Amino acid sequence: MFDIIFKYTMNKWQFWIDRGGTFTDIVAKNPQGEIINRKVLSENPSQYHDAALYGIRACLNIAKQERIPTEKIAQVRMGTTVATNALLEHKGEPLLFVTNQGFKDALQIAYQQRPDLFSLSIDLPKMLYAAVIEVDARMDNNGNILADLSPQTAQQQLQQAYHQGLRSIAIVLMHGYRYPQHEQQLATMAKKIGFTQISTSHASSPLIKFVSRGDTTVIDAYLSPILRRYIDQFSQELPNVPLLFMQSNGGLTHAEFFQGKDAILSGPAGGVVGMVQTAQAAGFEQLIGFDMGGTSTDVCHYQGEY
Repeated sequence: MFDIIFKYTMNKWQFWIDRGGTFTDIVAKNPQGEIINRKVLSENPSQYHDAALYGIRACLNIAKQERIPTEKIAQVRMGTTVATNALLEHKGEPLLFVTNQGFKDALQIAYQQRPDLFSLSIDLPKMLYAAVIEVDARMDNNGNILADLSPQTAQQQLQQAYHQGLRSIAIVLMHGYRYPQHEQQLATMAKKIGFTQISTSHASSPLIKFVSRGDTTVIDAYLSPILRRYIDQFSQELPNVPLLFMQSNGGLTHAEFFQGKDAILSGPAGGVVGMVQTAQAAGFEQLIGFDMGGTSTDVCHYQGEY
C-alpha cells in the first residue's frame, strides 16, 4: 500500500505553503524531484485574489486565468496565520455567547488574574462576543435538572439575536462538558433558526473548568467562519486535491476538520516543527526559536524530546 502511495505522490506535484499576514511562502516539488520556491505578498488584490493559489500557478508556470491542472497535484499542505491575525487584530466573526442565568460576566471576570496587583486602574480585555444571552436552565454536577430549559423562551432569545445580524454562536453551560443535553437542545434551535456557525462547549472543549472551556468555545465560534470562508475559496479552485492544514499542536488535519480553536498557532507550529527537524539533523538538541513575522513574533524553547 505504501509503495502505491509513494508512486502516486512521486508522479505528481506536491506543495507546502506558509501563509503569513505579510508574505506567503510556497515550496513545491515537481514530479522530477526538483524543489521550487516562491515568495509573494499575502495581500495584493490588484494582481491576485489569493496568494497561495497565485504561488501554485507560478510554480506550475500557468497564467492566472487558466484552470489549475488539479490532476497533476498530489496534495497541498498549509500552515496559516489567518486565524492568529484575526484574533490579534479582533477581526473575527461577530458572535453570540449563550450561557446560564447569572453567568454572563463569567468569562470577563475569569480568574481575576492581575499582572499589577495594586494598580487602581484595571484595563479589562475586550471580549470577543458581541452579545450575550442568559438562558434559565441549570443542571448540577450529578446531572440533576435544577431548572429545565424553556424552548419557547430560548427560541425567542435566539431569534432576536439572529434578527440583529449575528450568525455565529458559542453555547457554554455549567457542567455542559459532562451533561450536554441543554447545549444540544440550544444548538438544534440555533441551526433551525439559521445560525451558520454553532460551537458548543461539550464538543469544542469537554473540560471541567468553565472559564477555559468557555474561552475555547468562544474562540472557535469567533475564528471558524473566517477559516471556513478561506478554505472554501481555496478549495473551489483545487477540487479533489487533498488539502491538509497544520494545527496548533503541530499535527496535520484535513481541511474539512480544521477549526478555529485548532488554528490559533497553525503558522507558528509549523516553524517549530521545521526548526526541531533541521536542528536534530545537524546534531543540536537544545534550541531557542525566534520567528518574526509582519504581524506577530513567536518565540519557543525546545529541549531534547520531540
